[in-house]
Amino acid sequence: MGTFTFKLPDIGEGTTEAEIAAWHVEVGALIREEDPLLELTTNKATVEVTSPVHGKVLERHGEVGDTRPIGTPLLLIETDAPAARAEEASSDGPHPEPVGEESVKTANDPHAEPNAEHSSRSTASAPRSFDTPPSAAAQDEGTRGNDGRPLASPAVRQAAKDRGIDLGGIAGTGPEGRVTRTDLDRATRPSEAPAEPEDHVTEIKIVGIRRQIAERLQDSTRRIPHFAYVEEVDVTALEALRTDLNAETPEIRLTLLPFLVLALVKALPRFPQINARFDDAAGMLKQHAAIHVGIATQTKMGLLVPVLRHAETLDLHAIAAGIKRLAGGARGGSLKPGELSGSTITLTSLGALGGIASTPVINAPETAIVGVNKIVERPVVLGGQIVVRRMMNLSSSFDHRIVDGFDAASFIQVVKRMLEQPARLFMGNRQP
Repeated sequence: MGTFTFKLPDIGEGTTEAEIAAWHVEVGALIREEDPLLELTTNKATVEVTSPVHGKVLERHGEVGDTRPIGTPLLLIETDAPAARAEEASSDGPHPEPVGEESVKTANDPHAEPNAEHSSRSTASAPRSFDTPPSAAAQDEGTRGNDGRPLASPAVRQAAKDRGIDLGGIAGTGPEGRVTRTDLDRATRPSEAPAEPEDHVTEIKIVGIRRQIAERLQDSTRRIPHFAYVEEVDVTALEALRTDLNAETPEIRLTLLPFLVLALVKALPRFPQINARFDDAAGMLKQHAAIHVGIATQTKMGLLVPVLRHAETLDLHAIAAGIKRLAGGARGGSLKPGELSGSTITLTSLGALGGIASTPVINAPETAIVGVNKIVERPVVLGGQIVVRRMMNLSSSFDHRIVDGFDAASFIQVVKRMLEQPARLFMGNRQP
């Protein structure tokens, strides 16, 4: 005769403490090995803990809702197991099990009807004096419950169900032939798992221009509340004009960007807060009369933004030539430092990879960026008829501290109108 101190077990997953969710035993109760003692809740799961010994509960420590560190004594159990056996159980600790749906229901709802499993366990494992060994006939009878199923705790039965294992084929070594968790583990021990493929990690230190780009974008998204606005534009007429002009002057190939720069030049005087730079540290907005357009350009070193200065003074072909020179200089690394700063608004385009829409990041301290998506042919309704048109989305972002949603939408609508009716791009300086 001796005593066994049951301590809060190490549930794993790096937990250092657990909350008592429910008790399944009272002081004075007779318990058997693998009988459920209590439920514990961690920040990751609720588990049911079973007894590693059979005996009588002498003391119970802790109430439902108490949070206790791992290793805290919870129960003192009087047991007739040899001292060595009790010490072995104490060192091994109990096996916490996931709480099955049915056992949770029964444990937490005192009015719930016990299922067959609970009934068979309570019938086959009726309390007896643990120091009086059962008869041989009782042992033979006790290997199965009244329903003919092998004896096992709800947790072991649930674990067997999860693994697709029939408990009838497992020889139980617990009291009265009960199948324990150790029996289940021994019978279902998997073969050696295949080696996990090795992961090759390449470490690249972010330095130079790539680091500067990362810092600028991080600073922009952290400090600027971006307002995104996407609008579709019918560029059928514009594409026809562009194709005709390229056939006429093949030495200067016109892309969509020069036309878009012209549209900005026409629209921005009506929206001075969009052609501006915001010094948020000083609380100062600087609106520019000159239009310095940043042209976002992908290079081997990352995304650079060379600046087309005084776009308001250039015609279509001069804008195209300026964009070509700046893009080539950015990719070749031949631009001067002054050509990479001072923009008042930025254009960005992914060309053929432009997708349907995007959310460009503002090139701080500017207050707006206009993004070009790819042109696609698709059916649209025009004048009550379904026709195929060449459509493109403009995806723009605005600094919502400076540019209200109404002004942002109005600005893009002006640009849209000019692109859809390209003759307006060449009608002097009258506001559209």
